[in-house]
Amino acid sequence: MSLEATPQPRQETAHCGCAGGCSAAVPTVAEIAAASDLTQSDGVPVFVIPTMDCPNEENDIRRAVAGIEGIRSLRFQLSERTVSIDATTEALDAALAAIRKAGFSPKAVSADQTATENVGISELWRAILALGLAVGAEAQDFFAPDTLPFKGFGMALAVVAIWLSGISTYSKGLAALRRGQLNMNALMGVAVTGAFLIGQWPEAAMVMALYAIAELIEARSVDRARNAIKGLLDLTPQTAEVRQADGTWLEVPAVAVKLESCVRVKPGARIPLDGQVTAGTSAVNQAPVTGESIPIDKVAGDQVFAGTINETGILEFRVTAAADDTTLARIIHAVEQAQGTQAPTQRFVDRFAAIYTPTVFGIAVAVAILTPWFLGWTWTQALYKALVLLVIACPCALVIATPVTVVSGLAAAARRGILIKGGVYLEEARKLRVIALDKTGTITEGKPRLVATELLPSTVPESQVLAWAASLAGHSDHPVSKAIATGLNLPENGLTDFLALAGRGIEARTDGQTLILGNHRLIEERALCSAEIEARLQVHETQGRTVTMLATEQQVLAIFAVADTIKESSREAVADLHRLGVVSVMLTGDNAATAASIAKEAGIDDARGNLLPEDKLAAIEDLQRRYGPTAMTGDGINDAPALARADIGVAMGAAGTDTAMEAADVVIMNDDLRRIPETILLSRRTHAVLWQNIGLALGIKAIFLGLAIFGNATMWMAVFADMGASLLVVGNGVRILRWTSGKDYR
Repeated sequence: MSLEATPQPRQETAHCGCAGGCSAAVPTVAEIAAASDLTQSDGVPVFVIPTMDCPNEENDIRRAVAGIEGIRSLRFQLSERTVSIDATTEALDAALAAIRKAGFSPKAVSADQTATENVGISELWRAILALGLAVGAEAQDFFAPDTLPFKGFGMALAVVAIWLSGISTYSKGLAALRRGQLNMNALMGVAVTGAFLIGQWPEAAMVMALYAIAELIEARSVDRARNAIKGLLDLTPQTAEVRQADGTWLEVPAVAVKLESCVRVKPGARIPLDGQVTAGTSAVNQAPVTGESIPIDKVAGDQVFAGTINETGILEFRVTAAADDTTLARIIHAVEQAQGTQAPTQRFVDRFAAIYTPTVFGIAVAVAILTPWFLGWTWTQALYKALVLLVIACPCALVIATPVTVVSGLAAAARRGILIKGGVYLEEARKLRVIALDKTGTITEGKPRLVATELLPSTVPESQVLAWAASLAGHSDHPVSKAIATGLNLPENGLTDFLALAGRGIEARTDGQTLILGNHRLIEERALCSAEIEARLQVHETQGRTVTMLATEQQVLAIFAVADTIKESSREAVADLHRLGVVSVMLTGDNAATAASIAKEAGIDDARGNLLPEDKLAAIEDLQRRYGPTAMTGDGINDAPALARADIGVAMGAAGTDTAMEAADVVIMNDDLRRIPETILLSRRTHAVLWQNIGLALGIKAIFLGLAIFGNATMWMAVFADMGASLLVVGNGVRILRWTSGKDYR
């Protein structure tokens, strides 16, 4: 199944710097070619950029390489601090040179090594040493005599402190100024340099040191949010017990285990790979994948997932996915991809910040030039207040408020078995007014059973009729057909000219006969229905049964009634949706009577039956016109068009098809409909935190903007205000990682 999120177009944003830096040599194309393992699985070179840790720096890099011919795509992973550059040889060299010129240091990453380079200890110690020197400069300025030797010594301390803590800031700031951009690094560089030149070198050193330390703390906090879901990978064992050709068991690295190998898992151990049970019975805790901590009984034929816990018995299973392609690995990859999408609030913030920063910069320039004339300030006072405003002008807290919150929300959802393929879907889910639900496998168990068989008068022997029905049903993967085949439990005959009739049934030839096995619609289309058959169907349909008929080209031979059972979780989910003010509608290909019966039992508001795939698509469009934002939930190929058309498509991950999950925006990994109201609740919570963060950031900025102009705000205060606001919004956003549904339907 494909769980990869579709990349979304990004907008240019206002910029800030968000971490300290480190240097490294920039690799050339020749060096890349020399490293045979220097690519992802798709052949695209990967580079780690240690100082790239927020969307703003991603955009700095995008701007730096804009206009270079031959770059096919850029793929960023902020959680890993990596960028994949798909480009021609010449364009790759040019892109790496442009990235270095922008103040970044890309390093080639091997496929078999981790790319993540979180904030290191060396940067922290540099910042702490710089802070110590800045304190020394402040003490020397306060206590030492006002003579040239002492001033020179204090100035030297300040210079070293600024160099230790601000080399990365200056590098990226100068690169931004050369491109005509005002990002945090540029503003800080100008402010600190200006303060030094007007004789405030102790304060300049202190400001840069405090800024560096605050950036490191912020980066660590952001890493916590971005790496939350990645911690699930640690749950997967690094080795697996594999059966050898001679029947012995050998422990080998999980990455080396080949498909179709037989793996053994003992009680209490974690399952290392995805597979299908071949021997043994056990209860398995699937919480890492599905979010459900209640163990699931596993027997031969059942699926098991990497990272889950085998609790009671020994299991042997056949490996069905490589270590880097397990369901858990794909969930994590999809969440990482989703982090690259922009939520609506983030796009708003980016547009606002793009106006806010130059506006405040303009105010700072006006303060520096005009206040000596109109307010009688000295030029030194005016320049100092202008420099304070430059620090306050940084939109770092504002622009980081959204990504960290969204990432935390995506991680919280994934931990509960809800895979959301982008921040836009996480935020927009709160607006849903109606949920359209497929019936089979979504509302119901999806495991119907044959409850009645009626043979109609014909010249064909009963045994022949049942054998034909078993053969046709056995060649179909539809749940109703499978139930008929299982219920009849007869050997299958060979078929020819097999044809699947979408939304209707199947057709094939056997024993010289053309046979059809399908629903009421198909029988009517073939002009084989009669009043007697209609009466028989009515009896079954009023009981909520799904009726399928076997027919030749001339007559109907048999009627098969199949019944499905409603999931207990579906009733609870529908009740929760109603408490949230969301309308529920059933869309099914089954007949209207069956749909109505199931809907009544589940508490669903509206039921629509006899729908073909195109009818479901039309129903979604109708619901959108009547109610507004609409979600579609399904698990089959026939649901894919409706899933794609809905404002938000929700696929059932455990029982769903690859096509449905590819078309969907949200995947419920355990097929539990209760996850849908939870998604809406999480969306509402995330949206509330987003605007809390925006309010915090703007409120603090407004207060200190006023203090800077009309009060006695210092550069110290400005730095504390800016970075304090950043840390507040990061901490508030990270709180969502601890989110539980809570069932708060207010």
